[in-house]
Amino acid sequence: MSLHYARPGKAINIRYTTLLPVVIPVVLLVTAAYIQWVTVGLPELPPVPEAVHEPQGFPAWLRITHFINLLFLVLLIRSGLQILMDHPRLYWNVHCTPGTEWLRLTSVEISPDHIWTAKEDSRYLSPWAGLPGYRHTIGMARHWHFLSVLFWVANGMIYVILLFGTGEWRRLVPDSWQILPDAWAIFAHYATFHPPPEPDSFYRYNALQQLVYFAVVFVLAPLAIVTGPSMSPALTNRFRWYPRLPGNRQIGRSIHFFIMCGFIFFLVIHVAIVTLTGLVRNMNHIVLGVNTSEITGTYLGMAGIGFVIVMNALANWTAWRYPRALQHLAKGIVTPVMAFLLGRAAPYAEFHQKDISPFLWANGKVPACNEWKSLAIDNFRSYRLKVYGLVNNPVELSLEELQTMGKKTQITLHHCIQGWSGIAAWGGLPLATLIQLVQPKPEARAVVFYSFGEGAAGGRFYDSLPIENALHQQTLLAYEMNYSPLTILHGAPLRLRVENQLGFKMVKWIEAIEFVEDIKTIGKGEGGYNEDNEYFGELANI
Repeated sequence: MSLHYARPGKAINIRYTTLLPVVIPVVLLVTAAYIQWVTVGLPELPPVPEAVHEPQGFPAWLRITHFINLLFLVLLIRSGLQILMDHPRLYWNVHCTPGTEWLRLTSVEISPDHIWTAKEDSRYLSPWAGLPGYRHTIGMARHWHFLSVLFWVANGMIYVILLFGTGEWRRLVPDSWQILPDAWAIFAHYATFHPPPEPDSFYRYNALQQLVYFAVVFVLAPLAIVTGPSMSPALTNRFRWYPRLPGNRQIGRSIHFFIMCGFIFFLVIHVAIVTLTGLVRNMNHIVLGVNTSEITGTYLGMAGIGFVIVMNALANWTAWRYPRALQHLAKGIVTPVMAFLLGRAAPYAEFHQKDISPFLWANGKVPACNEWKSLAIDNFRSYRLKVYGLVNNPVELSLEELQTMGKKTQITLHHCIQGWSGIAAWGGLPLATLIQLVQPKPEARAVVFYSFGEGAAGGRFYDSLPIENALHQQTLLAYEMNYSPLTILHGAPLRLRVENQLGFKMVKWIEAIEFVEDIKTIGKGEGGYNEDNEYFGELANI
């Protein structure tokens, strides 16, 4: 069987069953506007609101939050695109079987009967579009995404609080159902290229503007915030009802993608309208807060856009020049916040046999060392798991001995950091049982798992868990998958399952386990191979 099998296809492939429900409503609205225009004429426009004194203009806090929102929204979109391209496929089902994706942003078509690892499936993205760009830089992309989202959400909360703390909310929040026919009338004129007269937005938006801005602030943004954590095993483990939603992780990922597209579409249309309806005056409104035709606001606005571009360039430069510093910055800022929101003790989620996925992506390098090859030829009868370090009772255990120490079977959802997922049944020894046998010393704080396999950049693969997580009831040394012995691709003879973490923590082809006082003594001190070499974050449950 080939270890690398794929065939070329279209660079972008979209299922019409997903595309049509998105496109058809837009086409129907535009068609209805033309039909009305041809048959009975365009609807009568609502009267242009007269200039009023409350609210008047754009206060300084609104102009500042508007600019900050733009900066972090651009960073979010660029880092989000980079994350997406690490697994450039979107699904409506939780199983992620090749061929079932509704969107494929790669020319590679996968046959489920052959082997193509998830890491090989990641695609190149230019740093002009992605943050930081290039291939499989998901560690850096996640750091920028999480840092940006914290500041974006904080800025949004300040904006909403001040919006309702002042009279500015009247600009955005409709106070009558009359806004719907009024917005339709304005839309029909735009759709048929009969632009209506624009009110002075310094005082009042028209009905369509108000409806769109309300939707962006109070629908699109909250949906972005809600669907983001839906891809996190921390949320899955925290709310036991959530995994019962069919395909929750992939639905959340797909909706998150549509929201990103919505923001991009809004930005393009928003900038176009601002430009076409009087760039100089509009820039004075939002930059200086004055209703004049002087050029100053335009110059300052262009400087602000230049600042956003420079900050994005600096973000790329930092990711490539100082990746470790960025990793530690995210650890200092993101980790405490995310740990507070999603890191507390939570119930765990399990599924039923009927939920098991027909396919589970393979990942990682199959061991090439002679020791593992010899063990595989012998069907791992000579395998011995070495457990040592800060323990009172170091042991070497055969696979048969591990199987007689007590077996637990669990059916769980695998969350890969790249974006794919799948449900499988895992059978093996609870790690808590092994810990009880070896009796860690009081100073032991972490458990390190060493693999026979190599990491992507070469060298032995390893990762670690704190003792508390090692004792979790779903932390398993698995030797079975779907009620059969582990296959070579999925980690034979022994692999780690730790269901409240992302998949990169689940070391395959385990050779040895060491109990240590501090993970800083292992590798480069970040806790694991991917953390050391690809700058993954320590929050593997987000």
